[in-house]
Amino acid sequence: MSGDARVRRGVVSAAVVLLLGGGTAVACGVAEQEPGPPAVQESAATPDSTPAPEPSATSSATESPEPTEEPAEEPEEEQPLPTAVRIPAIDVESDLITLGRADDGTIAVPEGPDADMAAWYDGSPRPGATGPSVIEGHVDTQNGPSVFHQLAAVAPGDEVEVDREDGSTVTFVVEDVQAFPKDEFPTLAVYRNTDDPELRLITCGGSIDPATGHYTDNTVVSARLADG
Repeated sequence: MSGDARVRRGVVSAAVVLLLGGGTAVACGVAEQEPGPPAVQESAATPDSTPAPEPSATSSATESPEPTEEPAEEPEEEQPLPTAVRIPAIDVESDLITLGRADDGTIAVPEGPDADMAAWYDGSPRPGATGPSVIEGHVDTQNGPSVFHQLAAVAPGDEVEVDREDGSTVTFVVEDVQAFPKDEFPTLAVYRNTDDPELRLITCGGSIDPATGHYTDNTVVSARLADG
């Protein structure tokens, strides 16, 4: 299985929790979501697979022809690492840092000197690979409005450009922008495997619940790879 195929599975194999609020007093997330099964199954045999029986040594070709062997699936070429993201419609341009999981199993978020940068989650496919690549950013921090402060203002048809370490740029086209209450977040719909390269941009949204100091919603932008 290729590296990108492994991370495609990783997106839905984890309980996804995003804490994207500013500072320590404000946080929002998708807590305790149970993912469903991957939408795309691997074609290779697993240890539990039952292999096809060997043809009998006494069988003739007429009585029991041997099945035609299917060609092995070509492994997906690994895509370059992302280095920057641009969303011209809302004047966003940010270098990308790479983040994984925090100690508690949640997706780590930009902190300290990187707090106002966007981050690619390395448990998702690299942008341009098959599956939903995930880029996160704060809506605000202790410094004020942050990198994805205007994310909810993007519209279908807007473009998102992701630069990569080999000097290439992959362009995505926004398909929809949705807000989800964090306690009703449709984890599988957002993070499940896809047949084509896609992109998810995620930040906080809604209002701040005075009882918790957390944002009430997540804003999720879904985009597909631009044609040609």
